[in-house]
Amino acid sequence: MPDERRDQIHRLREAELDVLVVGGGINGAGIIRDLALRARHGRTPLRIGLVEQKHFGSGTSGKNSQLIHGGLRYLKYFQLRLVRESLHERSVLLKIAPQFVQPQPFLLPMFGLRSRLIYGTGLWLYDRLAGAHAIARHRIIQRRSIAEIEPDLSTDGLSAAAIFYDCKVQSARFVVENILDAIANGAAAANYIRAESWARDAAGFWAVHCLDALTGEQFELRARKLVDARGAWSNGDSLRLVRGSHIVIPRVNASENAIAHFEPDGRIVFLIPWGSRNQLTLVGTTDEDHDASPDRVHISKREMEYLTGVVRRLFPRNREVAPVSAFSSLRPLVRDESASATTASRDHRIWNSADGILHIAGGKYTGYRLMSEEACDLICRETAAELAGLRVTASAPFPAVQREIGDALEQHLRDYLFVSTYLGYERQWDLQGLQPLAEQLGSKRNWDEARVHEEVNDIIEASQPVGA
Repeated sequence: MPDERRDQIHRLREAELDVLVVGGGINGAGIIRDLALRARHGRTPLRIGLVEQKHFGSGTSGKNSQLIHGGLRYLKYFQLRLVRESLHERSVLLKIAPQFVQPQPFLLPMFGLRSRLIYGTGLWLYDRLAGAHAIARHRIIQRRSIAEIEPDLSTDGLSAAAIFYDCKVQSARFVVENILDAIANGAAAANYIRAESWARDAAGFWAVHCLDALTGEQFELRARKLVDARGAWSNGDSLRLVRGSHIVIPRVNASENAIAHFEPDGRIVFLIPWGSRNQLTLVGTTDEDHDASPDRVHISKREMEYLTGVVRRLFPRNREVAPVSAFSSLRPLVRDESASATTASRDHRIWNSADGILHIAGGKYTGYRLMSEEACDLICRETAAELAGLRVTASAPFPAVQREIGDALEQHLRDYLFVSTYLGYERQWDLQGLQPLAEQLGSKRNWDEARVHEEVNDIIEASQPVGA
């Protein structure tokens, strides 16, 4: 076990924690960063820990549309507060993490005069809700000029287009950056630690039974306050699990604009320039209710046909859409009365259950900092009242230079390929492609030949034909 990870586990175990967060997605990462910064700025000793059953950011938080955005489509459902809040958070993240969150122009094609009226009005409102936080005001592109921007875009019924701005992010890596910044400010965090069960002991502490998935060791952590940030892996009937799937295809965008296309059912599908050299296009997302285990999440044939169909309609010259890869994840939404997964609310809920555990559910990736702030106010009222009103993350920048992930976090080849980078989605991998990468990483991790073979086989065996 690398020394860095061993040190993190030792720090988690050496004394009672004030707060233990279970779950290393964006909400858990945001919470421990917020708590660590409050403790440092407030000069209050606070022992903060986090455990994650796999790699940080490897679940829902890393398998999304890679956007920080206001949620243009939510205007259709009159969720103005959610959009305004998201647009404000977009501006905050642009300010504190410009090396990770960057402006992205979008081209929104309008088919028919009714579409032009509806979406033109929606973009005007989007700009108004952004106010002083707008990146740039939208502008209308006349039909005759669209071909100069996207020559392969369908002109069938095309009346105009608009260019507006949101932001892009490498979402899994940004989760890791929140974890690293929390550690740098005094928190402790370890991945591949499964919190298997918990109960209050005689002293009123939470005794959390943990399993180290890398070594098989079992141990106990003790904490005054327990936070459930497991997302789709949380228990309870209050969540509605909605699957969102994406496909990665060879580049169809001629310009650096992403395409934002509204389907008749209200879904918005993005076609985003993507990849380490922007040589690919990321297409998504879908909204499908998911009733299976959160550990079994794959794109369905129906979702594949839906997304490839959108590409063919928008770019009719691409009749044979051959996906390079695909990924899916679950949105743990707060259950409401919506019949459609598409219209289900993206509002969040933060609450203490009867046993005193703090839960966080719903929301959008874009709003993670604000949700974390709200959760930390509640946590601090119980653990460090003097920090309850100390809110610092909106003005606390991330380090300007991206940090090396290091041995403390990457434990497997898949961590490097699918979290630290997204190289894993850029091609269909085989033994010949994976072996050199595994050997290179293994030389840094002191893997023997058997471990290198195991790491390669793990990825090959988990792979399946796209859309199967």
